Amino acid sequence: MGRLFMVVGNGEIGQRAREAIADAHAVVRFNDCRSAGEDATRTDIVVVCNTGRPGKKMLEEPGWRAHPSVKAAEEIWCVRDPQKFAEMRAPLSVSHPELDDFCDDYSEGFRAYARGEGKGFRVVPRDVHERLDEALSAFSPARYVTPSTGLVTIADLIENRMAGDDRIGLAGFSHQGWDGHPWDAEKRYLEPLEAKGLVTRIIEQKHA
Repeated sequence: MGRLFMVVGNGEIGQRAREAIADAHAVVRFNDCRSAGEDATRTDIVVVCNTGRPGKKMLEEPGWRAHPSVKAAEEIWCVRDPQKFAEMRAPLSVSHPELDDFCDDYSEGFRAYARGEGKGFRVVPRDVHERLDEALSAFSPARYVTPSTGLVTIADLIENRMAGDDRIGLAGFSHQGWDGHPWDAEKRYLEPLEAKGLVTRIIEQKHA
């Protein structure tokens, strides 16, 4: 059996998920890591949305740096390639004028934070995002802005971190939220990966 990468979203998680987190080879959390509980320090990678208001807020608020998961993480990953999002600014100004600061990039702030704390740092390659957009197009999604941070991270792990019989465990993913993400297409994208056992959702047992 290969390594287990636990990808932990910010939705509700339960005991089975926390047991999987304890046994995982690596644990990936997102942004403010708000689903973390007593297992908060069991965190290896924090993936951040490095553009727009979320990136700005994390860097400006001391609470983000003080979070146990952020402090414990060995690596900080920025999910949005700065050049790609710079290129998105003009078309978004037409299609989504309300997102005027959406492409503002804060990756250098996260890089500086990681360097100062002795953590690894990387930006998810833009070609991961672009191959994911192409794959999602097969499901005819309605117009969207960008895939979710979670889905880009899953695609990146599969392409660039996993090998052999490695697998991903998912917890805290509701596939709901901001309407700029293609939630239905993302669920359909994951279905064949789940069928192959490459991705497994950690489902909590229901008690009668």
